[in-house]
Amino acid sequence: MSKVIIQTEAERRKVNSELFSLTYGSFVVQLLKDFGDVSEVNNQLEKIGYNIGIRLIDDFLAREPNFRCASFNETVENAFPLYLGVQPSIRKPKPEDTECFIIIGENPLTDFVELPEIYANLCYSNVLCGVLRGALEMIRMKVECCFVKDALKGDEQSEIYLKLIELINDEAVPDYED
Repeated sequence: MSKVIIQTEAERRKVNSELFSLTYGSFVVQLLKDFGDVSEVNNQLEKIGYNIGIRLIDDFLAREPNFRCASFNETVENAFPLYLGVQPSIRKPKPEDTECFIIIGENPLTDFVELPEIYANLCYSNVLCGVLRGALEMIRMKVECCFVKDALKGDEQSEIYLKLIELINDEAVPDYED
């Protein structure tokens, strides 16, 4: 006779998050084997995230049909569900500025991860920077995005720096990155 296990929604989300974390870790390990160069793996993770981001924005806009990207600040404050089950906090140096820091207290990508010394320069969660860059580019905002703090490297929490470079004209459509 088989046992019936009933899980709550929170338990299912945790299992899904853990499975995703382990799968992502295997993926990063394979990239390290394939490319052998940490800086190239960082670039590949960012490009993969970019391609994910340009598709995720469609899902976000479908769920939030009334969302309007009136300004960089409004977008930063209202449009950063990272699809990871965490709610980041936003720190802006100046209220009117076009830059901010996205603080991720617990990064689900880094569950079960320790970086060996030889991979000290690996930006393990760089896919998130690509996701942000790709999603924002699809709503006409070209940004610079990078990790400035990383919990995997001993910082208390992970922190992403985000800066608006320019607003893109309606005619310009970004190319997919290879």
